[in-house]
Amino acid sequence: MKKIITENRNENTRDIDLISSLEIVQKINREDEIITRAIKRELSNIAAGIDIIAGCFLKGGRLIYFGAGTSGRLGVLDASECPPTFGVEPDMVQGIIAGGDRALRFAIEGAEDDFELGVKDGSILNKNDVCVLISASGNPNYLIGVAESAHERKCKIIALTSNPDGKILNEADVKICVEVGAEVIAGSSRMKSGTAQKMVLNMLSTASMVKIGKTYENLMIDVKATNEKLKKRAVQITADLSGKDEKTSLEALEKCGWQVKTAVFTLVKDVSIEKAQYALKQSGGFLRKALNDF
Repeated sequence: MKKIITENRNENTRDIDLISSLEIVQKINREDEIITRAIKRELSNIAAGIDIIAGCFLKGGRLIYFGAGTSGRLGVLDASECPPTFGVEPDMVQGIIAGGDRALRFAIEGAEDDFELGVKDGSILNKNDVCVLISASGNPNYLIGVAESAHERKCKIIALTSNPDGKILNEADVKICVEVGAEVIAGSSRMKSGTAQKMVLNMLSTASMVKIGKTYENLMIDVKATNEKLKKRAVQITADLSGKDEKTSLEALEKCGWQVKTAVFTLVKDVSIEKAQYALKQSGGFLRKALNDF
């Protein structure tokens, strides 16, 4: 049986059980430096995935991550951060982990090998969605099952793996293979492979949101002000973009139901909330376009 690349032993860390704590973390740090170089080689593929995702969002579609174990948890993590950061509905970006929510905290025996479970979980997809298959080895039967459902529904597929021989690459419209090499601890793909996955998922979701107008410059103008920290952020963003003081910005936000884009527009253009909301609707939610066109 051919050995999966993610199971290889790392020659640089064979002595890891004999060295000091400082030497251990130095070795881990040196291995982590490989990650950004490996991602750099995949930037054009990541960008292709972003363009597909942004196009899907503009058609009312969803971004849905699928994975098992660490990969599934990272997909759920990235998806769960999108609503507070970008003000989107929770179903717009979703993370599905093999074995269900219990698998977020506990290992579920055999979940990643269950083809039929993947077919079932993938049945939530439709032709406007983008399906991202995440796996260090690229070989879980669960993800092959998800891919079968995605193909049936003519759903675009992005594969993210660290194994150039991963089966999920054969299922994908966009193939992202971040070859980080053998892990510090053989087979522990929660380390370099997991870090690489987190970095790529950050790129996929963040850049896609930028492309559909969820930021102005590098500010999160659709932030949901659900706590004091986020309310302060909303006030600061509104003040920065409108050129008004924080007191005026706070008052505008309170009147606008804490909608930053609406508040900024009313302050910059000195118009009513209704006119601001209409202009933003006409621009498809792009604040820059709304301001330029008004």
